Amino acid sequence: MNLYGLIGYPLSHSFSKRYFAEKFEKERIADSRYDLFELKDISELPELLKQTPGLRGLNVTIPYKQAVIPYLGGMDTAARRIGAVNTIKVFADGSTKGYNSDYYGFRQSVHEWIEHRGESCANLKALVLGNGGAAKAVVTALHDLKAEVQMVSRTPSEGILGYEELTQESMHTYRLIVNTTPLGMYPNVEACPPIPYEHLTRDHFLYDLVYNPLQTLFLRKGAEQKAHTHNGLKMLEMQAEKSWEIWTTVGDLWDN
Repeated sequence: MNLYGLIGYPLSHSFSKRYFAEKFEKERIADSRYDLFELKDISELPELLKQTPGLRGLNVTIPYKQAVIPYLGGMDTAARRIGAVNTIKVFADGSTKGYNSDYYGFRQSVHEWIEHRGESCANLKALVLGNGGAAKAVVTALHDLKAEVQMVSRTPSEGILGYEELTQESMHTYRLIVNTTPLGMYPNVEACPPIPYEHLTRDHFLYDLVYNPLQTLFLRKGAEQKAHTHNGLKMLEMQAEKSWEIWTTVGDLWDN
């Protein structure tokens, strides 16, 4: 039996188990299972690897996308550049290597969405809300798409704005706004990033990495101002398929 799974804490919001169960059934992939491995501390990972024979790959979610790095045998070039890992390949000898399929999922989905609207990421300035592991993948993808990026966080620092610093002028300057925080995720559906929504227009693009619910308060507030909106489901599907490619390709494979 080939085992795959998700590590994080908590895992009540997981999309991956259902997605891969349906994939295995639909594509008649035999002797494979996807499980949830809720780790209260990332230091539990070595024991999980030791005690789980047949484990071939893991996805990594909040809050371990950066904390997992010291526990890995290596990282591919893109994950090292991003500074975060959301996919781990477990080789036959038990060694591990980290990858970042979030980068691929976000880059592909945001590019297709913006292009479909007749715009180009290279012509947009972007606000990235949050500064965790997902934000690092988003920022790297946007830079590679030639977009100018400004990060925003509850804990501002050098190069990172605080939410209270967002003015009408800055909101008009940055027309692509990406929420990488868990604000608005089920069950806390009445939460949203504290940006000045009243300054949004029909020329803005709001992308939320949250997928449960599909229409977060962040997106609803944007839609009320006639902004274009996009949830994180397509990104999740794309990153899941890229994870599967990483796990099932013989040897090493992948450089963005």
